Amino acid sequence: MTTRASSNAAFPPTEPIPVMVGKTTWRTSFAPLAVRNFRLFTISNVIAMSGTQMQRIAQDWLVLTLSHSATAVGVTVFMQFTPMLIFGLHGGLIVDRYSKRTLLMLTQGTVGVLSTLLAVLALTHTIQIWQVWTIAFLVGLVTVIDNPTRQVFVGELVGTQHLRNAVSLNASVFQLGGLIGPAVAGVLLSTVGAGWAFAINAVTCVITVLTLAALGKTGLARARGGVRIKGQLRQGFAYVMAKPAIKWSLVMGAILAIFTLPTAVILTAYAHDVFMVGASGYGLFNTLIAAGAFAGAILSTRRRRVRLRTVVIMGGVWGVLQAAAAIMPGEIGFCATLVAVGIANLLFITAANSLVQLSSNVAIRGRVMSFYVLVLVGGQAIGGPVMGWIVSTGGPEIGLAVSGLVPAVAALLICLVLARRHSIRFATPGIEEPNT
Repeated sequence: MTTRASSNAAFPPTEPIPVMVGKTTWRTSFAPLAVRNFRLFTISNVIAMSGTQMQRIAQDWLVLTLSHSATAVGVTVFMQFTPMLIFGLHGGLIVDRYSKRTLLMLTQGTVGVLSTLLAVLALTHTIQIWQVWTIAFLVGLVTVIDNPTRQVFVGELVGTQHLRNAVSLNASVFQLGGLIGPAVAGVLLSTVGAGWAFAINAVTCVITVLTLAALGKTGLARARGGVRIKGQLRQGFAYVMAKPAIKWSLVMGAILAIFTLPTAVILTAYAHDVFMVGASGYGLFNTLIAAGAFAGAILSTRRRRVRLRTVVIMGGVWGVLQAAAAIMPGEIGFCATLVAVGIANLLFITAANSLVQLSSNVAIRGRVMSFYVLVLVGGQAIGGPVMGWIVSTGGPEIGLAVSGLVPAVAALLICLVLARRHSIRFATPGIEEPNT
């Protein structure tokens, strides 16, 4: 990939990235699974992501039942994602400096301990909202390191040749967990309560740690550790702003994170107040989104080119579909639209993730991905309370409409800005990046 001439010479240039050309086959789409380390990591991720999604559903519903307030659910989202908003960029520095495998073992072990504590409090019926919020905040602190580490670690597992397909497969795994976790959580919440969902997540964290320990060290394409020098965060920010493909992907991601991603606030209200389907219905809504997202992630492995226009347009389509869900006259239409929302969600996420990673040099990729995670995760810290207030004052339908229309309009404006500048060019055979 070419780099901009105006980029500061101190920035490492983007290294050439192998780009798929010719006919795309299912064999090439799933080629990363031939790598033993990635295969083991993927299997453990299916289990871990199922537990994570299970705990998320149980946590949100527990807060709703304790408070009977969508605003309280929004505060839960705020507590979990605020650490990323405040400390997210420092997480990228840590990722660039230390072993990714070791970092993941530490973060997953810590989440396992926190999940165990949450399980004990819930199973002994001593749980209070402030305790859920506190543990959510602590899990958020761990996510500051865990999330960007996971993004970069995929590259170490498969190298650059299979990186794009590995990113899509990794997203597929996340959504497969989103299929399994909410469905199981809905059953557990309706039968034995939230405590067992937290306990199961603690077990999945142990499995992840053991799997990471079993990975073959010789099969890891390790990046050289970063050197501690002043101005690294500033350098990372300047690098992001100097590359339009990264900058505009993050702008679109930030808008979606604030308005569209805090679905927990909206869907709990829909399950509780609109369709009155309870915890099992809430789990079903999340499962339907995950089903669509899983299909979208599989489809994304067939994508031959990663383009900035794809990222922006898919973000707009995601917003339009989410707004359309708000005017569905019945539960069946609403559920069908949620599946479509999930497909658009993952087509955007995988396109943005791939473009940002492939547009950044490996020496600075940890910091770049920390910006990426900051806007997607940290943005929800702002969006959670905002959407909670909108839902509480205007109702779930208004909240859902706003959550889709704002990103849709933003995508249109970004497209107009890029078109007005006549700035689209092909930087490589597979990646499109605008000039300035």
